[in-house]
Amino acid sequence: MSNRNRKLVPECRKALDQMKYEIASELGVPFGQPGIGANGADSEFSGELGSVPASNGGAAYLGHLTSREAGAVGGGITKRLVQQAQQTLL
Repeated sequence: MSNRNRKLVPECRKALDQMKYEIASELGVPFGQPGIGANGADSEFSGELGSVPASNGGAAYLGHLTSREAGAVGGGITKRLVQQAQQTLL
């Protein structure tokens, strides 16, 4: 199954990933970062989030998350993006 989600601005991926890990950390969701393995690779949030072995071309395996956890992170991202847009428009 191919991923049909495309970013309108591909350069935003790093910022969105950073936001995803920050929100997961704030919510206490065990969200592993792509590319972090059991070797304890250096990363800002790896200690807080735990490490999940990378698979599928560097994407983290997130099958251990419940729908509620994944939805909470996605909802947090949406909420934060809306807040940022509202501040920009004011």
